[in-house]
Amino acid sequence: MGLNYFITGGAGFIGSNLVHHLLTKPTTSRVVVYDRLTYAGNLDNLADVAEDARYQFVRGDICERDQLRRELAATKPNVVYNLAAESHVDRSIDGPAEFVRTNVTGTFEMLDGARALLASENDAFRRQFRFVHVSTDEVFGSLGEEGLFKETTRYEPNSPYAASKAGADHLVRAYFHTYGLPALTTNCSNNYGPYQFPEKLIPLTILNALEQKPLPIYGDGKNVRDWLYVEDHCEALYLAAEKGTPGETYNIGGNTERTNLALVHALCDVLDRTSPRGKNGASYRDLIDFVADRPGHDRRYAIDSAKIQRELGWKPRTSFADGLEKTVAWYLGHRSWCERIGQGVYRRERLGLSEVTR
Repeated sequence: MGLNYFITGGAGFIGSNLVHHLLTKPTTSRVVVYDRLTYAGNLDNLADVAEDARYQFVRGDICERDQLRRELAATKPNVVYNLAAESHVDRSIDGPAEFVRTNVTGTFEMLDGARALLASENDAFRRQFRFVHVSTDEVFGSLGEEGLFKETTRYEPNSPYAASKAGADHLVRAYFHTYGLPALTTNCSNNYGPYQFPEKLIPLTILNALEQKPLPIYGDGKNVRDWLYVEDHCEALYLAAEKGTPGETYNIGGNTERTNLALVHALCDVLDRTSPRGKNGASYRDLIDFVADRPGHDRRYAIDSAKIQRELGWKPRTSFADGLEKTVAWYLGHRSWCERIGQGVYRRERLGLSEVTR
């Protein structure tokens, strides 16, 4: 018998890629996407699977208890993936309340809804059920020039976004230890790839470059991130549900550390080859614009993925160079998607500039 999946935030960036990924698996019976369709949730991301009989979309808010529990009872998922989240650090600086509501209260409602579902089902269902909470490496704070985040690294969140995700992670742990909910947590590094909302660095850089707009880089551009191609992340999430141990956490990284400046340089080089600016040989690098740094900007993130590689047999398959090539090609080939996204409330303006009191 096939598996039923319930994916919150499934119309967003990682969520929609996970939907596509699960629908390639022969054991998938049903994929229910539960999404509020905020600014970053977009049914265009799922248009190519809309006619798949195994796919179903439900518009809903994870903070709305009654509807959420009705849909969980109707779906009877074997696996719940909790991806619904406010995820942009700059937005959390401007408006932290929505991050606490969605990321903390919403995760609580998901956990408690899953607990209620299991209470009404038989032992065989409960043994198979998994709740996979998708989190971030930002909960660990900032690294120095050396070292890696491990599953045992102390939580030291430095932004309202990171703090809200840390709170959610602790709730997942508590529901496992207190109620025996078969839940596990994944903490991933920066994702990139198709369908990413253009407030994030890579799609923002690509779209601004194509429109000959400045390419903003915060501070000195030397902040370091580990980059993970989203398709590799989705396979890790699939394996976490299939083989992961409840109560455990798994770090998922791409083993690809780059400074923000090096990343933008690499993107510009790909664009120079695939979509040149003009006949005069001008490079997109000429559009780089250093801007005021983000308040509390973490200096470096780097993930140790040894545990998930050792225990679940996962490793990233997409090199940084190949991932950037595929990502740029996707955005170049989906300009209509980009234009529709650009008609919404976000116009690629700078966020996160709220007054800071020191």
